Amino acid sequence: MTELIKLSDATLGQLEVAHPRYDRGALTPGIVHIGVGNFHRAHQAWYLHRLMQDGLAHDWAIIGAGVRPYDRAMREKLLAQDCLTTLIKLDPAETSAEIVGSMIDYLPIEEGNGALIAQMADRAIRIVALTVTESGYFIDPVTKGFDASHADIRHDAENPMTPRTAFGAMVAALKRRRAAGLGAFTALSCDNLQGNGDILRQTVVSLARLSDPALADWIAQTVSFPNSMVDCIAPVTGPSELALVQEFGLEDAAPVTHEAYRQWVIEDAFCAGRPDWDKIGATFSDHVHLYEAMKIRVLNAGHQVLANVGEILGIETISGCMAHPLIAGMFRKVQAEEITQTVAPVPGVTPADYLSLIETRFANPRIVDTTRRVAFDGSARHTGFVLPILRDQLARGGSVSGLALVEALWARMCAATREDGSEIAANDPQWDSLTEAAQAAKTRPGAWLAQKSLYGDLADAAPFAEAFEQWLGLIWREGCEAALRAYVTEGAARSGAARSLSSGR
Repeated sequence: MTELIKLSDATLGQLEVAHPRYDRGALTPGIVHIGVGNFHRAHQAWYLHRLMQDGLAHDWAIIGAGVRPYDRAMREKLLAQDCLTTLIKLDPAETSAEIVGSMIDYLPIEEGNGALIAQMADRAIRIVALTVTESGYFIDPVTKGFDASHADIRHDAENPMTPRTAFGAMVAALKRRRAAGLGAFTALSCDNLQGNGDILRQTVVSLARLSDPALADWIAQTVSFPNSMVDCIAPVTGPSELALVQEFGLEDAAPVTHEAYRQWVIEDAFCAGRPDWDKIGATFSDHVHLYEAMKIRVLNAGHQVLANVGEILGIETISGCMAHPLIAGMFRKVQAEEITQTVAPVPGVTPADYLSLIETRFANPRIVDTTRRVAFDGSARHTGFVLPILRDQLARGGSVSGLALVEALWARMCAATREDGSEIAANDPQWDSLTEAAQAAKTRPGAWLAQKSLYGDLADAAPFAEAFEQWLGLIWREGCEAALRAYVTEGAARSGAARSLSSGR
């Protein structure tokens, strides 16, 4: 076997795969990115890298950061290879790799976040970006307002200069910048939340107001919080990905695989300048919310349609779910009859067009996106992605049978066992309470909908509550496939009955 080349600045000239042509030693920072996971490195870091390849944006390099203890492992891996990352594109027709070099450092993860605050307070930093997951913004799941009751938020309000959260660190850095007369940075959320910039504004300003109302007013007036829509499937790195990168002759402790698709739509509201991401394929638009709605409802809610039933049936990947005829049929039906009915077109793309694209992407067997990863944190993802569609369908008098089935499948998954009897390990910050409710719902389906922090008043919506009870009862009596089959064929049965009546048979 050919000796592997350890990824580093010193070895870039030895590589046969595409790699930075720019002088990384001459790059200077302009962005701090908090939450350096696979998605960020396959998406935002890639857009910036491609600009740098064209001789642009060399003063916008990324400084990586994290605020949780588990971020230390990624920091160590990346620093050991000069913050370089191998991106491996998994297209059904080909596999290719390139080395991304737009990140130049990764800050220490420490109690009080001193290094992070100091870096964000530096005049060179003009954008602070985040990928901290949908549940990380301290949003009340029912009211959608700021949740000031969380222990970490209370800590940051009482100890504003030694915060625990990314948002507390941003507030502390902005306080320093205001005192030094440096002006604000742009705060850019890259998480899957509709109106993510507005939500980030709510979190940062509300947190600042708990300890320093005058600072909160200054932040509200000077900091930009652009909304954005991000899209690229980048699965978790495991043994197969670590082995795959070696096929390119590389030793990389943190490679990233990704699909051959990216999209980034951004509101052009940057108070301290920005890279020209549009020159490499990003879209600046005043209508980000339309793109967000289409993507979050069809793709992100669509992921929840698939992942929970996949877990129950022991199907390990999203592409495996799409290969299951009943699951694929359920996916297509609930999307066509309910989800896409609440989605408006965007320039050049109808909801039906986008659904076809998503079906193709989800079915790609090269992308090993696990049902466990997609099902993680359902308490945030169902309330953020699925239930708003359900509410819209109820308001317009549309069908909610499919969405009720999706929620019943989530309730069944949270009972913590698969149909083959194997255990489903904890996969949600609220797992214990979810499991308790799911067990009670075996005999009393309403016990699941009684979780007010998730469903609010939806338990009082008869079309939903009655359909949910019927589906969950069928799932527990006869199994998931029986429920899927009943759902997929219910429209056909109605049509057949109607034809029989009209022909006198």
